[in-house]
Amino acid sequence: MKAYIAVDIGASSGRLMLGEQENGRLSLKEVYRFKNGFSKEDGHDRWNIDHLIHEIFKGLEKVKQMGINDVKLGIDTWAVDYVLVGMDGKKLEDPISYRDKRTHNAIQKLTSQLPKEYIYEKTGIQFQDFNTLYQLYTENRGLLAKADKIMMIPDYIGYVLTGNAVTEVTNASTTQMLNLRVGLFDKDLLAEVNVSEEQFPHLVESGTVLGNVSYHWHQKYDIPNVEVITVATHDTASAVVGTPGVGDRWAFLSSGTWSLLGSELNVPENGLQAFHENYTNEWGAYGTYRFLKNIMGLWIAQCVRHELGDEYSFDDLADMAEKVKPFEQFIDINDERFVNPENMINELQSYCKETNQKVPETPGELFQAIYSNLSLFYANELSKLDEILGYHIDTLNIVGGGSNVGLMNQLTSTLANVKVVAGPGEATAIGNIMVQMIASDEVENVHAGRRLIAKSFDLKKYQPETNKFGNILKQYQKFIQNPVKEMV
Repeated sequence: MKAYIAVDIGASSGRLMLGEQENGRLSLKEVYRFKNGFSKEDGHDRWNIDHLIHEIFKGLEKVKQMGINDVKLGIDTWAVDYVLVGMDGKKLEDPISYRDKRTHNAIQKLTSQLPKEYIYEKTGIQFQDFNTLYQLYTENRGLLAKADKIMMIPDYIGYVLTGNAVTEVTNASTTQMLNLRVGLFDKDLLAEVNVSEEQFPHLVESGTVLGNVSYHWHQKYDIPNVEVITVATHDTASAVVGTPGVGDRWAFLSSGTWSLLGSELNVPENGLQAFHENYTNEWGAYGTYRFLKNIMGLWIAQCVRHELGDEYSFDDLADMAEKVKPFEQFIDINDERFVNPENMINELQSYCKETNQKVPETPGELFQAIYSNLSLFYANELSKLDEILGYHIDTLNIVGGGSNVGLMNQLTSTLANVKVVAGPGEATAIGNIMVQMIASDEVENVHAGRRLIAKSFDLKKYQPETNKFGNILKQYQKFIQNPVKEMV
């Protein structure tokens, strides 16, 4: 029986997940978990990348202690952040987090030279301050000049493990520097941020074998023989692979720290309507495109829970929220003020005061406000998605941690008038492993993989509750267009 390890690292934690197939079913087991987070260093919010690599090896030692001597391994992480590597093959400094404030107003500055329409027509990628394009635009010029390689976070980790350098396309597309037509980095955009195409290792597709973990790591750690496969290295791309969608009218919602809502397409959609709605065309595994909207997501809930002293579990907070009436206030979840505030509770309450709405005070009120407004945002975006694609989405597949929030899933189903299929919660790790299995010829293709996923994991289904909330979605849509006025 072949053993596969998914190294899945998010903004707050990372883990090693063991996947194996037996009797026509895929099993998944967490082997090791570790903390992640950025900290202030030299005036910037930075990731401790060496810590992450050390923790991966500690996890691999656990794998060997389980009696497993040979494994495949894939790495996925968040997008847009990068490591600058010098001529000696070592990082020049710890990578800066996308939540760092250095890119404030970078879009406005860069697009005063290149129109937004021009950039979107080239790349099909949505405009967000933290995109790699704007990070590089604000990067230290002297440091950039010293960089022999610019590597996305998962590619850098794979490079440290194996000594082989590549740029995997699902993550590279989030830089807003890949050209949709030619399938390469766009030289005009690179010139605007003072980097060259040669600084990026060559582009590869998901499923490319990267190589074996270098011998010197075996001298430092007691680990199995490890072959690294370059999977869909952007965690959302892996999550979409791990989504058991059926047919051609399903959408996905990868619900975690960020919420990524969209549809898997065979050709990009970068027309004017998609541009005006700020939808993105991130490259997916196996020649697909993730046509999606980036939404703030459970980051807000995570911050509020932490500010409450981590006293309650998310299940406890969902139970409290169930006892509170929904839609007591409308909140634009994607407002920039919620990206990285000093205090999330104060920010939510200030927003409601400024818009003359009821202020959530208790834990239940705060979490009902978060979940009900996320549901409203999802439903609103699904209506836009229907309009852009020209057909109604029949089913919304919710994967990731948010798939466990029954309250939010039911509200979304009712507001959007779609069937919701929730699960699996570990879609990112599953998608990571699925690419490894396809590359190893254990699974024929992604369609067979999704059938295997549906058979292997429990999925919960939600149906719309007819006429339960009247025209609340229309009220919300009206409010979002002019949030300074009191809610009607």
